[in-house]
Amino acid sequence: MLPVRATAKTKGPSAEDVKGISPLMILMVIIYLMLLFWENEQNEEGEASTIEHLHVDYPQSDVPVRYCNHMVLQRVIRGPDNTCKKEHVFIHERPRNINSVCLSPKTMNCQNHSATLCFQSLTEFKMTVCQLVEGTRYPACRYHMSSVEGFIVVTCDNMGPVTFQRYVK
Repeated sequence: MLPVRATAKTKGPSAEDVKGISPLMILMVIIYLMLLFWENEQNEEGEASTIEHLHVDYPQSDVPVRYCNHMVLQRVIRGPDNTCKKEHVFIHERPRNINSVCLSPKTMNCQNHSATLCFQSLTEFKMTVCQLVEGTRYPACRYHMSSVEGFIVVTCDNMGPVTFQRYVK
């Protein structure tokens, strides 16, 4: 029989204790990272699809030159398959005033011959209309800017405006 050496008491967990914790820690880190990436993806999709993100610029951004080009890049405004949008409108009005358009008695069927109901504002809003002048693929899109005042036409759900359809002078 060999003599048993007295060992100094070690600090911290033993190797046997750590074996059970290690896979659990790895699993927790993987779940955390998956949730983090999923949340970021949800935020990007949700933000990019709201009427406020796409069309509302209130108060109007202080961009001295090339307002449309700057805003289209900043807000990532693009058509299907990364094409340049032919026209895009930014509304320079308080979001609560835009939300009130859904209470407008001035309703009509939307232009695309659907049964969807559109609501037209009762007051004119200040807007910037960005017309494509050069480019076909985002981000190489160049726009001409026009300031207009007109009525806006939107679709609505129970929460408020959903899509900007057009403006009427």
